[in-house]
Amino acid sequence: MAKTTKSTRVSARTATIHDQKLERGEGGELHQTAAGKASVLTTAQGGPVSDDQNSLKVGPRGPTLLEDFHFREKIFHFDHERIPERVVHARGYAAHGFFETYKSLAKYTKADLFQRAGEKTPAFVRFSTVAGSKGSVDLARDVRGFAVKLYTQEGNWDIVGNNIPVFFIQDAIKFPDLIHAVKEEPDCAFPQAQSAHDNFWDFISLTPESMHMVMWVMSDRAIPRSFRFMEGFGVHTFRLVNAKNESTFVKFHWKPKLGLQSVVWNEAVKINGADPDFHRRDLWTAIKIGNFPEWELQLQLFDQDFADAFEFDVLDPTKIIPEEILPPVPVGRLVLDRMPDNFFAETEQVAFMTQNVPPGIDFSNDPLLQGRNFSYLDTQLKRLGSPNFTHIPINAPKCPFAHFQQDGHMAMRNPIGRVNYQPNSFGEGPRESAQRGFTPFPEVVEGEKRRLRAESFADHYSQARQFFISQTAGEQSHIAAALTFELSKVKIPAIRERMVSHLLNIDETLASKVADKLGLQKMPKPADAALPTRQDLDPSPALSIVENGPERFEGRKLGILVTDGSDAGLLKALKAALDKAGATFEIIAPKVTGAKASDGSWIDADQMIDGGPSVLYDAVALLPAADAMEDLLLESSARDFLADAFAHCKFIGYVGAALPLFEKAGIASDDFDEGCISIASAKEAKSFVDSLAKLRVWEREPHVKMP
Repeated sequence: MAKTTKSTRVSARTATIHDQKLERGEGGELHQTAAGKASVLTTAQGGPVSDDQNSLKVGPRGPTLLEDFHFREKIFHFDHERIPERVVHARGYAAHGFFETYKSLAKYTKADLFQRAGEKTPAFVRFSTVAGSKGSVDLARDVRGFAVKLYTQEGNWDIVGNNIPVFFIQDAIKFPDLIHAVKEEPDCAFPQAQSAHDNFWDFISLTPESMHMVMWVMSDRAIPRSFRFMEGFGVHTFRLVNAKNESTFVKFHWKPKLGLQSVVWNEAVKINGADPDFHRRDLWTAIKIGNFPEWELQLQLFDQDFADAFEFDVLDPTKIIPEEILPPVPVGRLVLDRMPDNFFAETEQVAFMTQNVPPGIDFSNDPLLQGRNFSYLDTQLKRLGSPNFTHIPINAPKCPFAHFQQDGHMAMRNPIGRVNYQPNSFGEGPRESAQRGFTPFPEVVEGEKRRLRAESFADHYSQARQFFISQTAGEQSHIAAALTFELSKVKIPAIRERMVSHLLNIDETLASKVADKLGLQKMPKPADAALPTRQDLDPSPALSIVENGPERFEGRKLGILVTDGSDAGLLKALKAALDKAGATFEIIAPKVTGAKASDGSWIDADQMIDGGPSVLYDAVALLPAADAMEDLLLESSARDFLADAFAHCKFIGYVGAALPLFEKAGIASDDFDEGCISIASAKEAKSFVDSLAKLRVWEREPHVKMP
């Protein structure tokens, strides 16, 4: 991390600011002179604003100041804009569980939950999308919230993170602008839960600091297969503080036990139509049948010397520390084993706040984190209607607590006795404790009180390039396709061109592909960059989903298509192999009641073929009987079941009787690959299930045409 004290205004480095021509009216007021020209920005009280890009700090890298009335007003209004659902992260789903510490971390932190090996701490975890409303779909292309509430013996600790380790902006003062831009456009109230529209890309194309995040959101990370198969990140740099008051910087990572997995875009679109609650149903089902989701908490730990030497600023929330440079250390596991008793009482009313930390956990001066610490309390007050939201059971600590707060709407408890203040001479009530209480790390900060952006935050393209070159060729093609799709929904050509000019600073081949698909007649010049894109950053394999897949079919689901006369022995063998692999299955039949097997037994169906498309499954098996094929071939949904599975590069097991269905779906025998597997016997059924560990046959993708 550079030690320079130079700083720069974001208007010069990270945004395009158009000249404004203003005239004074008769009363001396400023107003716009022509259409498209804006007047001077003011506070709600009418005070002109000098800088709307940076919050007020002590020096360019210091903490945000409470006296920043413009930031306070802006974030205050934003936090109170909607009721009753959350302004962001409105669509969420959650579960109870526990966190278990592997070994003592007393060397690094005095936090109670990290003092003893085997310590189990109750947990509540909420997953969410960001942009959509409560009624939106699960598979929107979006960031996923990954918020963990740990009920420690020293109070609640909320790690309020995402499934992406970086963010769009560097300063919290820009958060209302970001969310306003990505939400439905205010004049027409659409599109819902989509970033594919003019407002979002206009904002992004004027905000180069967002380019690293754009690469992540345009990748398959933004369309995860399941909450159970995605990573979580604390995003910011935090501090651990031990009993000697020694500080260690830390970044939090949640690694899924079952490995990473996402869907492809064409699949996501169809899942949203077939089951808009796909992620919710997946988590509910997994926990109800005892397949408890599990993540490992891993910490990137580093000291001030590492921070000073690292190429980028560790306080910049648009940057990562690659795991190859600083390997994360496993310190515990998170297990979800119980669904809420009532969705509203728990999932909807749970209140997460980044400022909820126990002694031993502390903040850095990351300006986005500083703003979040300030903002979340306002949000809970507005949404839950009272400062007593901690009286709601899901938000209440599970450790002993005592304070003098009283009264107010929804007060469920009040101080007992005559004393409701301190100090008092009656010897009643709780007292502060210098030994046990939270004490911030005594970091020395100094600098001018100004609205600044640190010069060390100015490189906006290098890590975006690093992320892109860390992907497999297939994953890179998905990013190009996502950018093309999103920008094709943008109606203003200048916005599309501006985005391509940014892509030129990330990867010229990527920019050329997107420009060609969009039909740009002329390639724009690369966008002005505060710092040139570094070409010396090595690829980071940890950033690829494909390179970090599960290598097993555990926790996944096979869709088995049956008809009357399906081979009972083969079906039994498939079920046994799936059970051994820790996987599940669903039976799909022409009728929802099921079908009669070859031995006369009845096969109960989970889905009828019209309601159980192959996009709902990780792989499929076709077990129709020859006598049933004439009717099955008349079912367009049966053709689509196979065609989609093939186009989405899934493994397909089949019996000989199913071969005419391949022809009907436009799949010639010459197109068969390692993912098309004959399962004529029980032995072959087991071998088929063993092969599913790869999840996808990505080698097929260049040969199938998908939108």
